[in-house]
Amino acid sequence: MLEHSKLLNDSWLRWSAASKEEAKICIMGVPFDNAVSLNKGAAKGPETMRNLSVDMSDATEDDVVIKKGLLYDIGDIPVDLDWETYFGTVADEAYQLMKTDNFCLFLGGDHSVTIPLHQAFGKYQKEKKEKPKIGIIHFDAHYDLCNEYDGHKWSHACTEARSLESVISAEDLFFVGIRVAEESELELIAKNPGITTVKAKEVHKTGVEAVFQKLRDKFQDYDAVYLTVDIDVLDPAFAPGTGTPQPGGLTSMQLIQLFQMMLEKLPIKAMDIVEVAPDLDVNNITSWAALRLVLELFGYFSK
Repeated sequence: MLEHSKLLNDSWLRWSAASKEEAKICIMGVPFDNAVSLNKGAAKGPETMRNLSVDMSDATEDDVVIKKGLLYDIGDIPVDLDWETYFGTVADEAYQLMKTDNFCLFLGGDHSVTIPLHQAFGKYQKEKKEKPKIGIIHFDAHYDLCNEYDGHKWSHACTEARSLESVISAEDLFFVGIRVAEESELELIAKNPGITTVKAKEVHKTGVEAVFQKLRDKFQDYDAVYLTVDIDVLDPAFAPGTGTPQPGGLTSMQLIQLFQMMLEKLPIKAMDIVEVAPDLDVNNITSWAALRLVLELFGYFSK
C-alpha cells in the first residue's frame, strides 16, 4: 500500500480522518495522461484539485456543513513508464481501498485510468457477493467504446470496450451526455442493444428529472454501480480545460443535479472524475467544476 502523506491529507482542509478505516470516503489520484488522442494535460488534474481544495467552502448549496474526519487521501499512484505495470498497480491500489468498504473517489488522469479502476471494482464486488448486479454509468461527450484507438487497446477511447470484456454486460452500461461517435462504436452498439444512451440533446430537451428516472429504472435494484465522469460531458463553456472539448454539452447545474439525485437514490459505491487538464483551462473553471462534484459528494456523506 502507498505510504500516506499527511501533507496530501491536509490539502482537503480540516475534513481528513486519521486513517482510511475511520473515514467514509477514500481518495486516490491517478496522474496519467499518456493515452490521450488529442491534447495532454490531465496528469496535473489531481494535484491542481488538491491545491484548490484549500479554498473549498465549508458547506454545500443546500447548507450541509462538511463533517470533520470524513475522508482519507492516500495520494497519487506514481506514474510508471511501463503502461501495463502501471495499470496493474492502479488496479491493485484501488482494490485495496475498496476493501475498506468506504466510498472511493478517484481523480484522473485521462479516461484510460478508468480501465484498471473498473477492473478493481468488478473484482471487489464479485468477491463480496456471488453473481452481483454491477452497473457502470458513464458521463462523457464520447462513448469510449473503440476496441483500439491510435493503435492502442488501452487508449482513453477504449475505456468501456475493456469493461464489456470482463466487468459488465452490455445491459449494465449507461451513457449520459454523448455528442459524437466513431463508426466502430455505433456498430458495437447496434450489436449490443442493451447499452443505454441519453445524449446531451435529450438532457436539454427533457430535463434532468426525466433523465434521472431512466437511470433509476435501470439501476435501482443493482448491488453496486460505478460512476465515471469525464469532465468533457460539460459544454466547453463550463469546462474549457479538457483535452477533447465538444460543443453542446451539459451545463454545470444539470450535472450537479443529476449527481445529487444519483447519490441519493442509486447504489453508487465508487466514482472517478477524469480529463481535467489544468494547463488548458481558464481561471481554473474546469477544476472548480470537478470540485463542485467533490463538494456535493462530501455533503452527501456529511448528512
